[in-house]
Parts: sequence; C-alpha cells; structure tokens
Amino acid sequence: MYAISVTEPGGPQNLVWTQAPDPEVRAGEVLIDVAAAGVNRADVLQRQGFYDPPPGASVHPGLECSGRVVAVGDGVTGWRPGDEVCALLSGGGYAERVAVPAGQVLPIPGGVDLTTAGGLPEVVCTVWSTVFRQAGLRAGETLLVHGGGSGIGTAAVQIAKALGARVAVTAGSAEKLERCAALGADILINYREQDFPAALRGATDGHGADVVLDIIGAKYLARNIDALAPNGRITVIGFQGGATGELDFRALMAKRGSIASASLRARPAAEKAEIVASVREHVWPLIADGRVRPVVDRTVPMHDAAEAHRVMEASGHTGKIVLVR
Repeated sequence: MYAISVTEPGGPQNLVWTQAPDPEVRAGEVLIDVAAAGVNRADVLQRQGFYDPPPGASVHPGLECSGRVVAVGDGVTGWRPGDEVCALLSGGGYAERVAVPAGQVLPIPGGVDLTTAGGLPEVVCTVWSTVFRQAGLRAGETLLVHGGGSGIGTAAVQIAKALGARVAVTAGSAEKLERCAALGADILINYREQDFPAALRGATDGHGADVVLDIIGAKYLARNIDALAPNGRITVIGFQGGATGELDFRALMAKRGSIASASLRARPAAEKAEIVASVREHVWPLIADGRVRPVVDRTVPMHDAAEAHRVMEASGHTGKIVLVR
C-alpha cells in the first residue's frame, strides 16, 4: 500500500507519500480500505517528534478514518466486508489501509457522507469522554470551549447545546465567532480583544463556567480557574500554550474546583471500545437527526498531507481538515 511517512521530525515537508507494508489483520481486528482521514493537532505533534505512537500502533500519522471493510480477523462479529464505517485509531489513518480493533469501529451515522465521516471519530470521542463522561456536564450548566472554531470546538458546541447546556466559546476572529454562533454558541469571546474570565462572568451574571474544555494548557491555567463557577471542572486536552504551569491551589480550592486531563490515543483498547460504544449510543442519534452537524473546512488529497498540516498550523480553518484518497 501507500501511506504518509514522517521521514524525520520537523516541518510539513517531511510528510512523504511512499510505499509501506500492508497491515496485518489480527484476531479481533477489522481491515479498512481508507477513503478519508481527519487531521488533528496530535498529528502535527507526531510529525514534529513530540508525540510518538504508543507501543504496537502504526507509525503512520492519523487518529481517525472512514472507509470500507475489506477483511475481518478471527472472532469479529458485527462487521463484514463491504460495510462503510469510520474508526478511532491509535495511528495509521494517513494510509490506503489500516487495521483497527473491532471495538473502535463505528457505522457511518445517518445523513453523513463517507468523506465527512473521516473527521468524526477522534473529535466526537474526545468531546464525549471529557466534557460529559469525565467532567459530567449537565443540562442547564455553562460550558466554556477554548478554540471554538476548531474541529473539537465545533463538535463540543453542538453536542453541549443539543443536550441542554449553555455554551461560551473563545476564538481569535469575528468570522470564527460568527461560525460558532451559527452552531449554537450563546456567549462569544474574542480572546485577542477581551479578557475571557471577565467577559464570561459578565455574560453569566458572575457565575462563570461549570466546565472548561481547554486545549491551551499552561498559558490559561490561572485564568481558567478565575473563570470557574463554584464546583467547576476543568478538563485539559491540549497544551498549545505550554505544558508546564504553576497552580495556585488557594484559587482552585476557593472555587471548590477540579482539574483533570485526558487523551485517547494511549488508552487501552477496552477503554476505547467503551467510549466508542457510548458515543454510538448517545451522540450518533444527535447526528442522525441533524442536531449535530459535522463541520469540514476543506478536503485535501491524502498524498498532499503536508499542505493540510500547513493549513492547520496557520489556524485559519474552522472545523475539520480531512484528507481524501
């Protein structure tokens, strides 16, 4: 097969479309002929040499894909060759074929085409496992989403609104904020022009955020605590603003707040399968009935993954960038 390989850690030019060994399908796995693959910040970190695949995972980037089943391993039930599916991966999405544990495979949700589905599993599983399963966002509470125009952000806004929460977003341009408003965001904060804790308190009668979904990390740590409502919960899924920060426990304790972090890639297959099953039960119906709409900024040929990474690093996109074969 052909796949994107990282020739050496560095810039986008180090992503090369080259021949690679076909994946072997082991017991309990499904082999997918890839039609599309979502691009994620984690892929950029892997290309730069900061996020190695977990042991046993494909060395090729790509944490989600869509396509058609071409073979199933021993013991697999529920999937058969020809099925159109999407899947949560530990790696290997930037390729013509990928093998994945059967528990991480999902049907294409109703109303979604095969290409768009390639950018769904990673973002939806991330949002569901952190905002709802970990932080326990409930109807009537306020969610603050940093990077509201990102793939994660556009999914979080819609799922939270569909389940009855009030949603605040931060973004760096009026255009992105307008897109977030169109998806249902209630409170729009331009982080380049406004102090987001003050803006959020002003828009919530001083209450703040019950849950914060944070992709920034260290740079926002103190201000996220400042923005918290009493008994608020911060869930950190990225560190674009730094990985090491200083925590003022007095400020956190004054809010009776909590901070948790999460990632999907290194979780055991059984945990991923549980998250995928929960997403299929709770989120797939929201997509099928139109309350949640996948947002794709653009598609890029898979062999030109370098261009997709340049677009992502420029941060001018809204929603997902999807590679297509």
